[in-house]
Amino acid sequence: MKEIVFENVCKAYDKTKVIENLNLTVRPGERLILLGASGCGKSTTLRLIAGLEEITSGSLYMDGRRVNDVDSGERNVSMVFQNYALFPHMTVADNIVYGLKIQKLPQEEIGQRLRSALDILELNGLENRKPKELSGGQRQRVALARAVVKRSDFLLLDEPLSNLDAQLRGHARKELVKIHQMYHQTFIYVTHDQVEAMTVGDRIALMHQGHLQMLDTPHNVYNRPANIYTARFIGSPPANILEAHYADRQIKVGKQAVRLPECWSVQIGKSGCREFCLGVRPEHIRLEQEKTDNAFAGTIKYIEDYGNRCGVYFDLEGNEVAAIAERNDLKPGKTVYFTLDAEKIHIFDKQTTMNIGYPEVYHEQHLYQYQSI
Repeated sequence: MKEIVFENVCKAYDKTKVIENLNLTVRPGERLILLGASGCGKSTTLRLIAGLEEITSGSLYMDGRRVNDVDSGERNVSMVFQNYALFPHMTVADNIVYGLKIQKLPQEEIGQRLRSALDILELNGLENRKPKELSGGQRQRVALARAVVKRSDFLLLDEPLSNLDAQLRGHARKELVKIHQMYHQTFIYVTHDQVEAMTVGDRIALMHQGHLQMLDTPHNVYNRPANIYTARFIGSPPANILEAHYADRQIKVGKQAVRLPECWSVQIGKSGCREFCLGVRPEHIRLEQEKTDNAFAGTIKYIEDYGNRCGVYFDLEGNEVAAIAERNDLKPGKTVYFTLDAEKIHIFDKQTTMNIGYPEVYHEQHLYQYQSI
C-alpha cells in the first residue's frame, strides 16, 4: 500500500512555524498536487516526504512505515528539482543512470532502463551531450528521465516546469501524465500554477501559511470551494467576494438586492450564520445592457480584451466586480445589469470564511463530496 500519511505534522525553524498540524493522506498511485503561493509550505512538505528536512513534531508514514527517523536513501523516492540539478561534467546518459550505478544494478538492466527513458522522453540522439549543450526543455526532460529510470514507489516533483516557457510547459504536462499512467507511482507535485494543478492532478491540496485549506478533485476545488481563500486562489480572474446581507429571500449588496430561490433560505437557516459573503465567479455572471428584473446594476470601469472574450470590470456599490463577456460592444462608463445563476453562487460565513454549503437540490453527490479543512 504505497500511501503517504501525515498525522499532526509540524515543521518549525526556531520559532517560525512553516507547517502546522498537517493531516493529509496521499492515496496509493494518485497524482496529488500541492498548490499554493510562495511561502505557503508546499515545498517544505515535499522535502519532509523526501527526508531532506526533519519533522519537528507529528508522524509521517510511507507505505505503512513511520519514517520520521528513516534516511532519505531508504524511502524509495525519486525527486525532480526546480533547478534540474544535473551534473555539468556528465553526458545525458551518465546523468540519467548515475543513481542506478550507485545502486549497482546489472549493466544489462541499466541499459534497458536508459533506452526506455530516452524513448519516453524523446531524448534519443542526445545521449552524449553535456547539459550546457541542451535547451531548458531538454534539461528538464533529462531530470525527469533520471527520476523515471529509478522506478521508485514515490515520485516527487518540486515545480519542475517553472523554468520553461508556456508552450513547453503545456507539452511537458502531458508527458508527466503519460509517465504516471505507465508506472502508476504515488506522485506528489508542487506548483504555484493553478493551470498545472487543474490539468495534472487527480486531487489538489491547497495550502496557505502552513495550513491545508482544501483537499479535493480539481472539479470540486473550482466548483465547490471550501472557503474564501480557495475561491479567490483558483480561477483567473479570481472569484468575486462581496459582503452581503440576507433577509426575506433576498441577498443584498450595499443598497441593491436580488431574490434567491427558497432552497437557499433553507440552507442559510441551517448554517446559523448572521453575516455573509457572496461569492460568484466572473464567468458565471450574465451581463445585460438593458434593465432586467432581479439584477444588480453597476458602472463599467475598464475592459480587458482577451481576443475571443472580454474581462469587464465594473463598480457595484463601491465593490469592483469582474465578469467575463463574449460581446465587445461594452464601453467604460456604461451601466450594465447582471444576474446570478443560483446554482453557481457560493455563500460564505463572514466570520470563519468557510462555505456554508449548498441546497440539497443542487447536490450531485458523486461530484461534490469535498473535504474542507
